Amino acid sequence: MRGGIPRSPGRIFAWGMAGLVMLWLTAPVLVLLPLSFSGRRSFRFPPDTWSLRWYENFFTDSTWHASLLTSLKVGLLSTAASMILGTMAAFALHKLYFSGKAFVTGFLLAPMIFPGVVSAIAIFGVYLTWHISGTLTGFVAAHTVLSLPFVIVSVRSALRIFDWELEKAAASLGASPFETFRLVTLPLILPGVLIGGLFAFVISFDEVVVSLFLQTPFVRTLPVQMYLSVTESIDPTVAAASTIIVIVTVASILISMLFWQKRKTSDA
Repeated sequence: MRGGIPRSPGRIFAWGMAGLVMLWLTAPVLVLLPLSFSGRRSFRFPPDTWSLRWYENFFTDSTWHASLLTSLKVGLLSTAASMILGTMAAFALHKLYFSGKAFVTGFLLAPMIFPGVVSAIAIFGVYLTWHISGTLTGFVAAHTVLSLPFVIVSVRSALRIFDWELEKAAASLGASPFETFRLVTLPLILPGVLIGGLFAFVISFDEVVVSLFLQTPFVRTLPVQMYLSVTESIDPTVAAASTIIVIVTVASILISMLFWQKRKTSDA
């Protein structure tokens, strides 16, 4: 290898395949971005005229910006709830030993692997009984259930490398259990909690299947509005909305990666 470039045929082939996969995954985004600046009411690619009219429509049309605000409210509230509940659950699973622990762990992580439509039907059936379908409370509760496993996994990973002798040292100096957690444990596992919260927000902000079952004309998230826009009309505003979602998602992932890398560098 010279200058960081792989020279063996096997490595060249591997890098070439990796590049093709990356191109295949990013191609829709590369098409989507120009469409969001099209000056015509069509999905013609490449656009022959350019305009910001669809971004203007996104932020001025009551239907679109109301769905964006709903997604942000649901995302932030469900993220806060999942961070609190997920941290508590991760502590319980890490520190407590009881029969059926494997079952409880699998139950808490099940939303991560269940098909979305199965979860949607189950949640919708329960919500009809509880009369909270189509309410902000119902959306927040459903999104919390879906994002909770990601916080649990992230916090448990942080707890595995936590030095528990620090808690014993704090207790020996007279700190109460709550003070030990607030002043010693939480600051050290905070990166895991925040990364789990970022993933929880992304999961909530992008979720469409469960939200499609719970939506009403008055409470509707942005992904649901995008789905309805595509199926009911030809409106390039959906391209602008999609671009905004991609930017929010990528920014959240990059922030989590940079934060984690900075934490690892400072610890080293």
